[in-house]
Amino acid sequence: MNIKTKNGQYLIRKAVLEDLYKMLEIEKEAFGKHHWSYQAFESELNNQYSTYFVCSDILDEKGVIGYVGYWKVLDEGHITTIAVDSSYRRRHIADILLYKIIQDAIKKNILWLTLEVRNSNLAAINLYKKFKFSQLGIRKGYYQDNNEDALILWTNKISSNEYRSYISEVLSEIVQY
Repeated sequence: MNIKTKNGQYLIRKAVLEDLYKMLEIEKEAFGKHHWSYQAFESELNNQYSTYFVCSDILDEKGVIGYVGYWKVLDEGHITTIAVDSSYRRRHIADILLYKIIQDAIKKNILWLTLEVRNSNLAAINLYKKFKFSQLGIRKGYYQDNNEDALILWTNKISSNEYRSYISEVLSEIVQY
């Protein structure tokens, strides 16, 4: 999927094993010492129930600049991770990746999406709110590094006409045609 925004032109595609080193670089930068390992990502890419996408800048040879992944669990999708290279933040890369997950989930007959997010991660929380995720609970002491709570967020039914229309409006504010 090619997407053009006011900040650039991007390619979103399924992640492959060759992407792992760049994904791990971004992971370490985004999540510090409590990042996923190469083996964890490798396991995810080989898991039949998980799907990962990467984003690259078509006009820059940097390679992968962001990624997102989720698990299909019956009729639910659980977003496991999303991260963007720090030099590409605030360019709507996370929005584009989240939109891609939603599109993919709808094709796979997933009804709802869920995730956990740090209580202090306001940028991520605002992104998820933009995509109509609502808080339905808290996981106390979820994060090992500092015992921080995680907010449990869910979407409404993503296949509904109302939700799909809303998401299209969100994307139209980002994408240039």
